[in-house]
Amino acid sequence: MVPSDTILGIFLISQLCIGVIGNSSLFILYLYCYFFKLHFMKLIDSVFMNLTIVNILLITFSLIPDILASFGVPNLLDDIGCKVVLFMTRVLRGMSICTTCVVSVFQVITIIPSNSKWAWLKPKLSTWAFSSLLCSWLINLLIYAYIIEAVIAKTNSTPVGTGYVHAYCQNKYFGNRNSWLFLSVVFSHDLFFVAIMTCASCYKMTFLYRHHKRAQHLHSLSLSSKPSPESKATHHILFLVTCFVFIYWLNNSITLYGFYAQTKIPRLEGINAVFNTCYSTICPFLLMRNNKIILQFTSSFSVLRMTCFQSALRG
Repeated sequence: MVPSDTILGIFLISQLCIGVIGNSSLFILYLYCYFFKLHFMKLIDSVFMNLTIVNILLITFSLIPDILASFGVPNLLDDIGCKVVLFMTRVLRGMSICTTCVVSVFQVITIIPSNSKWAWLKPKLSTWAFSSLLCSWLINLLIYAYIIEAVIAKTNSTPVGTGYVHAYCQNKYFGNRNSWLFLSVVFSHDLFFVAIMTCASCYKMTFLYRHHKRAQHLHSLSLSSKPSPESKATHHILFLVTCFVFIYWLNNSITLYGFYAQTKIPRLEGINAVFNTCYSTICPFLLMRNNKIILQFTSSFSVLRMTCFQSALRG
């Protein structure tokens, strides 16, 4: 029988490959359009490029240590390695939440009617998007600077009490009561951005639903029986938000349980890494579904393939 750690390691490798390939492909396509087809690029695509970079780094820093631990590689990280890996993992996770929130708010501002009192935000989108991402990086770097001092390489003794345990790392001081302050700041930060993201998504769904109702009488009965673009967009938004919020709460629940459990479960952090990077893994494929750049690229590729096939038949 194959050991459970080996099965987990194989699953993590699969997730690593799928996530890195998906995000890298999307990022390369954005770069191609930026240099050769700039007219296809939109302002929000720069935010998506930042998100793909964050996803690639998050998947890499989160999964590789757990993959090696699953296959029994001992003492991979020293104190400095633990500080770098865990600091980057938490910062990138925070940036994933912040960037997704920026995307949601960006889309809300884009669809605001011209006669709305918030319409003045539209001309400021380019400045606002860049400054929001920059502030998000600075905030997350400051919040998680605590990890640099609090984390060390795992010792030979079995840790008991409240505290963080990784395959190669652990808290410097177990049972430290000051940890609740750091956790409170982290969860307040995450909840703030998740709440904004949820409100923005609800507004988008409401706006699209009302637009669909207003436009419904312009369509014939045969056309109205088919799913409208507004309905498809509403369902897409609802799926994205539900998926993100579910994974977010599941990840946080496992993290809190592992932190406060008196007896630590060795592979719990490896399982949590799956959920920590789950959204980052599926994110590029969700973005590709309704992306005009992707549709234009696949359409051009299909035409080129058909042309080559016809030329081969004639030859």
